[in-house]
Amino acid sequence: MPDQLHLPMAITMGEPAGLGPDLAMQLYAARQQLGLPPFILYGHLEFLRARAERLGLDITLAPGDPASAASLFPEALPVAHVEGLVPDKPGAPSALSGKVVIEAIARAVEASLTGATRGIVTAPIHKAVLYAAGFKHPGHTEYLAALCGAPMPLMMLAHEDLRVIPATIHVPLREVPGLLTQDLLVSTGRIAAHSLRTRFGIAEPRLGFAGINPHAGEGGAIGREDFDIVAPAVAQLQHEGIAAEGPFPADTLFYPPHWRRFDAIIGMYHDQALIPIKTVAFEEAVNVTLGLPIVRTSPDHGTAFDLAGTGRGSTASFLAAIRLADRLTNGGLQQQAA
Repeated sequence: MPDQLHLPMAITMGEPAGLGPDLAMQLYAARQQLGLPPFILYGHLEFLRARAERLGLDITLAPGDPASAASLFPEALPVAHVEGLVPDKPGAPSALSGKVVIEAIARAVEASLTGATRGIVTAPIHKAVLYAAGFKHPGHTEYLAALCGAPMPLMMLAHEDLRVIPATIHVPLREVPGLLTQDLLVSTGRIAAHSLRTRFGIAEPRLGFAGINPHAGEGGAIGREDFDIVAPAVAQLQHEGIAAEGPFPADTLFYPPHWRRFDAIIGMYHDQALIPIKTVAFEEAVNVTLGLPIVRTSPDHGTAFDLAGTGRGSTASFLAAIRLADRLTNGGLQQQAA
């Protein structure tokens, strides 16, 4: 096993018809200027070579594994090849490539779980294609959690010192009040505080909870959820020694000077949490999965089919995802979740 200071990062290529493979290889091409840590790209080698040629990238791609990645990296992009059929057709997703995308994720996770790599950065996937290939999970995060045996993964979107966590994610808005429970919010707060301590090095994390109703319900006058569910969850976390506050009216909580009072804000539903972070950092926010035994980050954008193969996509979020994964693994020294 390589010295811990030289463990590579694992990057998955994501949807081949999308922007992910382009960005990973464009960043590799600029590795020296950017000072990037070594990484290994999990995907289909010949497809990646074809896409690099399409983009006009003057890079070499070579088959590799985590043990050889660091030594290969200065001269060639190491690729952990996954067999299959992957057409190079930007913007035109094909069910043929689904099994390769799924296996690439599984192999990258296994490498991190066994300590061969120090974390993973995942490029965006296209779930419709994966479903046709037998994918059984609601999304990327749930698949990662199943591979890791993690019972409750959390999505965090981060940009510098601004962080948000939605308590409920990809569900219809009308279902949110029924899904919010005191137990869910307490568990969310516990995992958030633990991750902020063990991954981000924040000794005493401060959590802010947004209210679900306008004006955080005004003591029950505008809905009872904040009074009956959110406030008791915050009180329980405080009783456990976690610095939690709320619920606060969401329309003022995300004003940056208020936001920065907290190390993370827990929103009650997807858009309540994601709209603010995407407003202030649309191209630079990073998706971090909490509650896993490994570090996983991802750029906060989708497949961008219209930009695939053009070379015009922004690398900012993907670069931020690599840099954050590097920092969360202490620049190469593996951390063990407590």
